[in-house]
Amino acid sequence: MSKQEEEFFKSLRATFRVEAEEHLHAMSSGLLELEKKPSGEKQAEIIEVIFRHAHSLKGAARAVNLTEIESICQSLESFFAAWKRRDISPAPEHFDTLHRALDWIGKVIPAADGKPAAADKTQLLALTRELEHPGAGRQEGRAPVQSHEAQPERAAASAQTVRLSTAKLDQLLLEAEEMLAVKLITARHAADLRMVEASFGEWKKEWTKIQQKAGVQEFLDWNFAYIKSLEGKLGALAKAAAQDQHAIGRLVDDLLADSKKLLLLPFSTLLDLFPKLVRDLSREQGKDVDLVIRGGEVEMDKRILEEMKDALIHLVRNCIDHGLEKPELRARENKPPRATITLAVSRLDGNKVEILVSDDGTGIDLAKVKEAALKHGLISAADAGQLNDQQALALIFQSEVSTSPIITEISGRGLGLAIVREKTEKLGGRVAVETHPRAGTTFRIVLPLTLATFRGILVRAADRIFVIPITHVERVARIQASAIKTVENRETIALNERAVSLARLSGVLGLPRAGKQAQASEFLSIVVLGAADERIAFVVDEVLHEEEVLVKGLAKPLSRVRNVSGATILGSGKVVPILNVTDLMKSARKTGLTPLTAAVGEVETKGETKRKRILVVEDSITSRMLIKNILESAGHEVKTAVDGVEALTELRTNDFDLVVSDVEMPRMNGFDLTAHIRGDRKLADKPVILVTALASREDRERGIDVGANAYIVKSSFDQSNLLDAVRRLA
Repeated sequence: MSKQEEEFFKSLRATFRVEAEEHLHAMSSGLLELEKKPSGEKQAEIIEVIFRHAHSLKGAARAVNLTEIESICQSLESFFAAWKRRDISPAPEHFDTLHRALDWIGKVIPAADGKPAAADKTQLLALTRELEHPGAGRQEGRAPVQSHEAQPERAAASAQTVRLSTAKLDQLLLEAEEMLAVKLITARHAADLRMVEASFGEWKKEWTKIQQKAGVQEFLDWNFAYIKSLEGKLGALAKAAAQDQHAIGRLVDDLLADSKKLLLLPFSTLLDLFPKLVRDLSREQGKDVDLVIRGGEVEMDKRILEEMKDALIHLVRNCIDHGLEKPELRARENKPPRATITLAVSRLDGNKVEILVSDDGTGIDLAKVKEAALKHGLISAADAGQLNDQQALALIFQSEVSTSPIITEISGRGLGLAIVREKTEKLGGRVAVETHPRAGTTFRIVLPLTLATFRGILVRAADRIFVIPITHVERVARIQASAIKTVENRETIALNERAVSLARLSGVLGLPRAGKQAQASEFLSIVVLGAADERIAFVVDEVLHEEEVLVKGLAKPLSRVRNVSGATILGSGKVVPILNVTDLMKSARKTGLTPLTAAVGEVETKGETKRKRILVVEDSITSRMLIKNILESAGHEVKTAVDGVEALTELRTNDFDLVVSDVEMPRMNGFDLTAHIRGDRKLADKPVILVTALASREDRERGIDVGANAYIVKSSFDQSNLLDAVRRLA
């Protein structure tokens, strides 16, 4: 075969690949329908459709000299011909053979460049024998099914091509042709402006002539009339420009909107792979599962579909492996023997879509989740005891957290749900989970409909402008600097009766502060960002406005810059970074949530420590002496009290810069002491640091409610935390 002929066959096989995948998809879908045991007429119709697709695929394979595919298609034809004649009545093992035959064809389809794939001849002979002699059955019982693993070659091919309706292309072509008018309009504007420029040239010539004569009044009269005429021309030009701007803006908006539609595909293009995935996995585990799909007609950006495919596969695997019970166990729970997984897609208001993946299984065992997190050091034993159900549920998205008792090829490594969260947040979405014991679990994923544009909040920090995707913005507000409290060495504010950590955006991004930032300010602008179950309020210099922005990806070597997901160009031509909210929140945690005190209060000279008078209130002599020694070693003057009553007496008779108090004490505890301090007009402004063993969320919130400025838990006590709090508060 000559080189030219070889190239022709490569091209032909690449075309065959697209056709073959369509035939395989149709046959696989038909088999799944047949397994549901439809009525006689419907069954005959499906068998006929599969038979025709097998026949067509056989002919196409013969045309490109792919004899192995031709051979197995011939065997498929023989099988379905026998079924049509009612010579056989297929059993579950026959369906296994048919699915494995289709999987084998999928593996040996030529690559996207037309190169033929290697074929397992032994497996081909076994499959052919089973299809040609279905009555013999299979002696070895149920065969393992391995088809649920996606074929990378086929996935790559599907990513390179996309089918479009001619209606979409026709509409786009018409709008592109209308853009030719833009060229004419801009040309006309250029000509009009040249005329105005020429008019000014004529005026200069006349002025030069008049200067050489005495008739100044005559010139002034002419000049007035000429300028009046010029004003009219400029007014008409401005009006025409406004009209053209409106028309061009509409054309560009329509063209952009319809261009986006070219990348929109129905969700069913992704959902098509799930019926077989569920069928194979459930048979492997001896479970009976129905898959219910709703909303397949909803269209989404092709790039989002491709990114979310693996995440949804992980969720479905998780449902089958972890959530669903075997038929006999479901019967004992008075449940239908066949379990149900539901995949539902729906449009939300605006540029968003919601994906629900739910099952009617056992629900998530939160005790096992805590145990797994504790085992891998993600939480401490004390933390595990304090977590509420929602906080414990959020741990399933942490890497290595798995409730599976054994590691298998399907699950047990604790990576699946971490991947789901990572993929979702990378696309600017969010994922949440609900679970009910013995009733099932629902994963709720909210994603943008397209990736090209999105709405964002423009903020200013350190004299720079940034865009924050609005999907992660929960609140924008102005707060009083006095509302900032310190809990465990982290500054917080109370929003909706919940403590939210505070950080300065410029500090998290590692930007130098502008001079005006270091000045005291009574009010601060904040943007509250949320990802999963976490909330962090970021202080910015100014919240500018909200607008729709066009995303520009970063090219190498800047394709992965921490805290930045891309850039956009504003109407002024200024290039502005788009912040990656997930990265931003991780950076805020790593930097310890940069303190704001220096920005809203007095700035101390670096290395200089002001000596302060401190009252330490602690009933335990050991803890009292420890705190006293730490503070005195730092150069402070310290006096002690054994409970709240004695402390109030000291505060009313002596002058102190700050109070450090335990909570659990006789006669008057630390909460009551703080409340008394805040209720005393002379002491109300006195900073109070609570150092206690009470670590629950309720205790911390109570500390904030009574007016404490800082809340340090003894289990994580670090003297640097205490000294830093003292330095910033007193």
